[in-house]
Amino acid sequence: MDKLIIVRGAGDIATGVIHKLSRCGFNVLALEVKNPLSIRRKVCFSEAIYDGEVCIDGVICKFVNNEDELKKAFLSKKVCVTIDPEGILINKLKPKVVIDAIIAKKNLGTNRDMAPITIGLGPGFEAGYDVNFVIETMRGHDLGRIITKGYATENTGIPGNINGFSKERVIYSIEDGIIKNICDIGDMVYKNQVIAKIENGKNSVDVLATMDGIIRGIIRNNSKIKKNLKIADIDPRISELKNCETISDKARCIAGGVLEAILMNWSDL
Repeated sequence: MDKLIIVRGAGDIATGVIHKLSRCGFNVLALEVKNPLSIRRKVCFSEAIYDGEVCIDGVICKFVNNEDELKKAFLSKKVCVTIDPEGILINKLKPKVVIDAIIAKKNLGTNRDMAPITIGLGPGFEAGYDVNFVIETMRGHDLGRIITKGYATENTGIPGNINGFSKERVIYSIEDGIIKNICDIGDMVYKNQVIAKIENGKNSVDVLATMDGIIRGIIRNNSKIKKNLKIADIDPRISELKNCETISDKARCIAGGVLEAILMNWSDL
């Protein structure tokens, strides 16, 4: 447990961070909510909460319920995820590093008292105040940069541009309800094709593809969702089917910044 790192969140960006830290010899525990609503599910360790165990790019993540299961998993070189949205285990396990990788665009309670090294990903954190370091998450020249004082770039609400498409790539729920998926990750879809339905009582609303492309991510079938929640992501690059199941360049770049920040200060712990 001397090399324990706790990561708040286990979505696609958090998974890129967890994956890199594990490959570099750290024991990593991710803290998640009871019912994660990850979009890029094939590259999210949060799915272990539903499936018990998942393997992404050669790293296995196991869902654990207690400290004994955690230690056994670490002995098997696995990373772990558990349900603890409030971060109660942080005070109990006393990790050397806490990383907030929830990507909520705001701070949901992470603070510098949680560990000797605290890191926040993206907007919502002030380096030197809320956390020790902030990692830039906005695509561009500064992606993955370590910020030692101040903030990351504010959230624009506009997805990154891929092949000339930006806002069109992301689909949001237009109603509260239960999602019933018709298409899955990796499926080729065409603009205005019905890819899912949202059922709410006696009503059923179609979810339409906003463009031609491959479904890069879609929320888990039968999930309870709220209006305006991001529920799907389409990639216009038909040739990039394999990307649906691999950690993204963005996540790997951010993970590199996290690793650098940790190693720069590890010898002082």
